[in-house]
Amino acid sequence: MEQTLLKIAQLINEYLSNYILVALLLGVGIWYTFKTKFIQIRCFKEGWNSVFGNLSLHGGKSESGMTSFQALATAIAAQVGTGNIVGSAGAIMIGGPGAIFWMWLIAFFGMATIYAEATLALKTRFVDKDGEVQGGPVYYITKAFPGGLGKFLAGFFAIAITLALGFMGSMAQANSIGESMHTAFGIPTWIVGVVLVLMCGFIFIGGTQRLASVVEKLIPAMAAIFLLGGVLVLIIKIKVLPQAIGMIFKYAFQPQAILGGGFGAALMAALSQGAKRGLFSNEAGMGSTPHAHAQANVKHPHEQGCVAMMGVFLDTFVVLTLNALVIISVLYTEGGLLHDPMVANAAGGCQVVGIGGAILSKTNLAQNAFAGAFGAKLGPAFVAVCLLFFAFSTILGWNMFGKINMNYLFGKTGVKIYTVLALIFIFMGTMVGNDVIWEWTDVFNNLMVIPNVLALFALTKMVTDSVKEKNLL
Repeated sequence: MEQTLLKIAQLINEYLSNYILVALLLGVGIWYTFKTKFIQIRCFKEGWNSVFGNLSLHGGKSESGMTSFQALATAIAAQVGTGNIVGSAGAIMIGGPGAIFWMWLIAFFGMATIYAEATLALKTRFVDKDGEVQGGPVYYITKAFPGGLGKFLAGFFAIAITLALGFMGSMAQANSIGESMHTAFGIPTWIVGVVLVLMCGFIFIGGTQRLASVVEKLIPAMAAIFLLGGVLVLIIKIKVLPQAIGMIFKYAFQPQAILGGGFGAALMAALSQGAKRGLFSNEAGMGSTPHAHAQANVKHPHEQGCVAMMGVFLDTFVVLTLNALVIISVLYTEGGLLHDPMVANAAGGCQVVGIGGAILSKTNLAQNAFAGAFGAKLGPAFVAVCLLFFAFSTILGWNMFGKINMNYLFGKTGVKIYTVLALIFIFMGTMVGNDVIWEWTDVFNNLMVIPNVLALFALTKMVTDSVKEKNLL
């Protein structure tokens, strides 16, 4: 059964990721880049100053919603997860180092996309009778397409995101935590599952305010620890760092040199992996992070749009890039996997052997890379701890996104049932195979993009009007 489900998901993703996803993500990103006259460049400083100018980890409580930083922290909690560590590793294994270049390209245009998403989320949000802020793609989708079509597309999106993030995505995060903790410390995955359920359950029942209080402290701390570790590795490997950076550009345009086969097929593998894993990493265009940005207490939507762009920048250009450079510097440079003939066929199912004879997969590739610099014990342990906090924070953010959409579909009763089911899926994630979870998560991630991007195109004027209100157009 597991193999059958895996093959079905792979077949669906082959078409969605290789063709539809690439076209939609690049298309909407390029569209908004030009419509806003490169807002990601012109307003980068504004976004940076908004995030770091008055950085505080004590945002306090409000009657509804979150502070701007809490909203960003919640968005980053969803963005910075296994997509940065496991996802980027998988992209490199299947698409070669050049896949990182395409991740960068997707992210650059994605900064304009997420600006539009955040702006629309704020313009269409509302406060319900219980005093809770409700906002996200389902509300701007119905704004874009009044009537039956809008309701259908919003419902389709709500179901897809609940399956993709609340259930399947949380399984993927939990699976990565379980495997990495077992690899590093020998802890049985079911024990990891029980602990995760208890921790997540405590925060889930505390609502938006408890989640915001946790993530605004957790995100800066976990990012600082991982960045420090990554920088130390690159200092150790400083001699091969230029070569590692060069590989990203070289194999973006000569992918067949490492993947084998013809140029066209190799380029498609590198580009599709960059798009697919880039989407899973920074989530621009997917329609997930607007739920967090809709909660922000700001004077104008443009302000949170600029803050939202920083989420993509930090996720892809800082955290993901650092992890990728560690992997390439340690495992793909002199005497490394680049010269192992099995690497070219890794996507075809051949086993690739890493440090200590371990069979490399997208789950333990980063652990092997850090082991090459920190040692066989410290390296995997470091990644396992970082991945624990990354993936844990992502589960928290994704649960909130799913909760908003379950409320849209079924009301408060549906939210209660959803919370219980989400905890069950988290535990199940530590007990089942990795590949099936990732592939089906990709399926629903890809499906979410379609109605979200259609609405983004349809509401272009609402976004550009917001930019004009700030005298930027």
